[in-house]
Amino acid sequence: MIVPTPMTRREHFASLAALAFLIPAVTRAAPTRDEAFSWPILVARAKTLAGKAWKPVEARAHAHAIDYDAVGAIGYREDKTLWADHGSGGVRFFPLSRYAQTPIEVAVVDKGKATPFRYSASLFDTKSPELTALVAESDGFAGFRVMNPAGQLGDWLAFQGASYFRTAGMLNQYGLSARGLAINTSVPGMSEEFPAFTHFWLERGANDSIIVYALLDSPSVTGAYRFVNHKDSKAITQDVTLTLFARKDIAQLGIAPLTSMFWYGEGNRAAGIDWRPEIHDTDGLALLTHTGERLWRPLINPPRITTSSFLDDGPKGFGLLQRDRNFDHYQDDGVFYEKRPSLWIEPQGNWGKGAVTLFEIPTTRETDDNVVAFWTPAKQPKRGQRLDYAYRMNWMATEPQPISVARATDSWTGTAGRPGHEPTTGARKIVIDFAGGDLARFTRNQLEPSVTVQDGKLLMSVAYPVEGSGGHWRFVADVARHSGETSDLRVFLKANGTALTETVLYQLHWPDG
Repeated sequence: MIVPTPMTRREHFASLAALAFLIPAVTRAAPTRDEAFSWPILVARAKTLAGKAWKPVEARAHAHAIDYDAVGAIGYREDKTLWADHGSGGVRFFPLSRYAQTPIEVAVVDKGKATPFRYSASLFDTKSPELTALVAESDGFAGFRVMNPAGQLGDWLAFQGASYFRTAGMLNQYGLSARGLAINTSVPGMSEEFPAFTHFWLERGANDSIIVYALLDSPSVTGAYRFVNHKDSKAITQDVTLTLFARKDIAQLGIAPLTSMFWYGEGNRAAGIDWRPEIHDTDGLALLTHTGERLWRPLINPPRITTSSFLDDGPKGFGLLQRDRNFDHYQDDGVFYEKRPSLWIEPQGNWGKGAVTLFEIPTTRETDDNVVAFWTPAKQPKRGQRLDYAYRMNWMATEPQPISVARATDSWTGTAGRPGHEPTTGARKIVIDFAGGDLARFTRNQLEPSVTVQDGKLLMSVAYPVEGSGGHWRFVADVARHSGETSDLRVFLKANGTALTETVLYQLHWPDG
């Protein structure tokens, strides 16, 4: 995981996963002269690399001594900022540390020429002789970040660790991360592979954009990436173009992977052992299918590792969203979960058949990134195959695009049965609130719920407007267990056969036994 220094404890722990695949091996010789550079040259380089055996970058042993506190005591010198006059902000670089021990190579592109940006200890300010010696021992950067324009504090974009990157979004608060690629993330019995960006080329683009080119390498695949990064007062976008070359057959390829954290929210209050009412970077997965249907899957902290697949043919979009923007729901005045950005992936061109895969891992703390979402093509790559993808990444604090129907705002679970009576055994109650769209025009008994339950029995369901709420409608259902570990609900509200809300996909987990 990548962040501006100093790292929080959450990034401290999450970054360890990104380092798990980095095995000391051979060192690399950094370029010493200007070279011709273009997108076709980078694609050709990735193709050539795919024909060679994978050689991991050597982790620098001394970097282990630069721990969490030491990272915060090493600062990049402001007067050494690259492109300090850039309209979107200049670039500064991260030192190696315990959490990012492998150096990257960096070059600056201008008029078709790439000039190496060489590492020097003089680029950093340190607060002790020990740190000065460690920084001097390094031979490369761990990553880089793009600072906010003059007059604004902090940074808004960072690349560091494997193929991880992220932005602070429109509310200037880092949260979920993105990756260049995911491999075998949710394949039973297989270890996940973390491809790494080993080389970067930075270029000033049109309209104050910053273009980042990257070379990706791993045991299974190589790739060429182009990110056109743009920030203004209304949006942060990244236009991504990538070309992959498979070194070998791949069991599961994850395109445009997103990584986030969900510990607990209003729907799983029993997991809330902390004093704060809710703790999560993201509260749901949103999907826009090729037919134009909007789907919403509330995130869960499952009792067991869970993989969900949402089939589609040419998806129009998907993303992990933080819809709940109410500070009172979190009460965290340190890391401000209500300000965490949402991230929406907008495919360019037709991606064909496949599925959005959602992978959820149980967690008991906020330091774990336990949620991953990505696109999986129906046909997995074979050795020697080339794949080309393009998509836009929208980092935002609102919905991805105007929604013509009402959206789900909250969801809860509890004991089934009538309040004040004995609970219904072997069943759970699900409550989902909807708001927006045309709901305010309807009164009680004018809308009806459409509910289907997989591997469960629907005991009752009802939908009604919440008195005095200004157009909120509430769906309530009791569902009994059937034979499986989970029951899956599909719910929307309709009038005269027309859907007036997005479709909510709710997964209900039953206890073991």
